[in-house]
Amino acid sequence: MLTLARRYVQFLILVLLAAGQAQAAPAPAPSVPAGGPKGSLVIIGGALRGENAAVWKRIVELAGGPGARIAVFGSASASPDVAGKNNVEVLNSYGADAFVVPVAVKLEGVDYRVAANDPVLADAVRHADGAYFVGGNQARIIEALRKKDGSSSLVLDALWSMYRNGGVIAGTSAGAAIMSSTMFYDVNSVLSTLKRGVADGMELAPGLGFIGKDVFVDQHLLVRGRFGRMLPAMLAKGYKMGLGIDENTSMIIHGNRDVEVLGYKGALLIDLNSATATPGDFNVSNAKLSYLDNGDRFNLLSGVFTPSREKLANKLDPAAPYYRGPLFFADILGNTTVVDLMHRLIDSDQTDAIGLTLGSPRDLQPELGFEFRFSRTKDSVGYMSAISDTYSVFNIRLDVLPILIRQPLYQYK
Repeated sequence: MLTLARRYVQFLILVLLAAGQAQAAPAPAPSVPAGGPKGSLVIIGGALRGENAAVWKRIVELAGGPGARIAVFGSASASPDVAGKNNVEVLNSYGADAFVVPVAVKLEGVDYRVAANDPVLADAVRHADGAYFVGGNQARIIEALRKKDGSSSLVLDALWSMYRNGGVIAGTSAGAAIMSSTMFYDVNSVLSTLKRGVADGMELAPGLGFIGKDVFVDQHLLVRGRFGRMLPAMLAKGYKMGLGIDENTSMIIHGNRDVEVLGYKGALLIDLNSATATPGDFNVSNAKLSYLDNGDRFNLLSGVFTPSREKLANKLDPAAPYYRGPLFFADILGNTTVVDLMHRLIDSDQTDAIGLTLGSPRDLQPELGFEFRFSRTKDSVGYMSAISDTYSVFNIRLDVLPILIRQPLYQYK
């Protein structure tokens, strides 16, 4: 039996499609005025630690500095009251004057639909300096902030007003997923997504679209190998650009469309502008993949990469590689494996590297796997930190092909 949340999202999608939205286009977001919002986004990949001062301080700084009023939404959490209060305490410890917004499906004693359309509460959000969405289930955020007919509640309208006028909107995990016009909703494993594809109301649902209609966002990216599920989602919805952010790390999207990475690990940029795919089992040719490390920047309008200050003077020389010999990775969807591969490839005597993904012999379609072939091209560039063993890697070609896994895969000696 479908859950109420799932029924709601499927109903919402039908309403939006009936309003004239093409299925191949990203789900709708409120219109953005000429010049775009004046505010910033802080998109966090989940598992943000309280001691990650760089990210927390930047949220407060972007909201105006000490005393900034930040509206905290616990909407995604199964315990929104606890999550809201805890995150208020953390933000306040970094100088904010944060407050909880009691709009959440799971909040006991509160009718979230009434609260979401309370003019007094909406006014408080509109006049705040920023907003912060905690993690949990992103479908709960959508259900809490949109009306049954898919239109915006007063509180959602207030969020957009605050953002357009220079406020900051931050979110972690589920709070990151809502940033694009389309978000992942009810997804199994990354491999199953590659095998079986994605569909509206199942794996995909409308997000809130703060980043705009042109960029797809995903979270928990590197530790869970989720770049693999971004590819079929982006192709299905017509996205050319995708940003995936790792845990305890943030992407800051400035008003000029500059993307700045800040935190523990980094982010992947997926560029499908020159990519092609053919019908049948999932495949894609000529995608581009870039890894942005802490301090790196990328402008979504100009397409220009800027490595961090500590890497800027240490561009890698392809004629003097560190790694030698074939590069092969048996589980490309493993924890940070894709970044390890890209690091080695950009500083290698090899022009390509291969990663595989395959499932259990007891899974559905056990014979279907995928080869991920990463290639250096004339546009590929790498930088290495002068003080630590970290890399930034720009414009690696990626081709994904279905492969046949022979059964049994192995035999006992």
